[in-house]
Amino acid sequence: MISPGFTGGTLDRADRLRHDSEAFAAALGDWRARLLKLENFEPELDSEGRLAWTTIADAPEGSELLLLGLDGDRPCFAALTPGMLPPAGRPMRMFAMLEQFAPGEAATYAAARSLLDWHTRHRFCANCGTATNIFRAGWARSCPNCHAEHFPRVDPVVIMIAEHDGRALLGRQHGWPQGRYSALAGFLEPGESIEEAVAREIMEEAGVRVSDVRYIASQPWPFPSSLMIACVGMAEDERITLDTHELEDAIWVSREVVRAVLAGEPGPFLPPPPYAIAFTLLTEWANG
Repeated sequence: MISPGFTGGTLDRADRLRHDSEAFAAALGDWRARLLKLENFEPELDSEGRLAWTTIADAPEGSELLLLGLDGDRPCFAALTPGMLPPAGRPMRMFAMLEQFAPGEAATYAAARSLLDWHTRHRFCANCGTATNIFRAGWARSCPNCHAEHFPRVDPVVIMIAEHDGRALLGRQHGWPQGRYSALAGFLEPGESIEEAVAREIMEEAGVRVSDVRYIASQPWPFPSSLMIACVGMAEDERITLDTHELEDAIWVSREVVRAVLAGEPGPFLPPPPYAIAFTLLTEWANG
């Protein structure tokens, strides 16, 4: 299987250090400790597509250091700087950089970006509204008033294709690059299983009823913090009824055509980029 983008991380997340204030202090004082170089939320890369690092002495004044993990026994940090705000949307420059990442590096960046984003959005207690404090080496916030503890959350998203008679259902969203089609996707809702979410989303967006849902792979997606869960469901028929608020178009495409398009040959649609799990999903499905 093609490894989905943002997977394959090599850092030891070092959960043991998150519970040990003395060990965390020692990590902060380690002369070998590294700080991820970021321009707000965007990473700096070297000529080989590797993440750029500096020493924690370069952390901006007033910043709080979050432990990303250990590279061997070398601590690696990201800095939460005062006034740091998540960017609106996803800059095209960011997507161009995704194509450059060396294997495993994207996973480190994904963890850092999602963690920083969570802190910027959760500075106040959801229970009582009091300003919270960072603890557990940057992997939690605590409320000094009601003593509630808050932890980073991941939003599960199903991304899927329906299959019927050897063909895959692909959709096109408004605003996508001309000609691009990909898997359908949507957030899981409370009280819903993965299989139920897949069936509901395909029915809502394309009017196609599916069953026999099977799991293929998953991918962290740090914009800001989702877990993409790739699946395939078997369609009862091929009739499409579009929800035009969600999709601009939807088409059925044969395995042969999908294989050709993924191999770079011209076809009736442009495929998703290789770092997206939709590319992995389509590849796995096309290969049977």
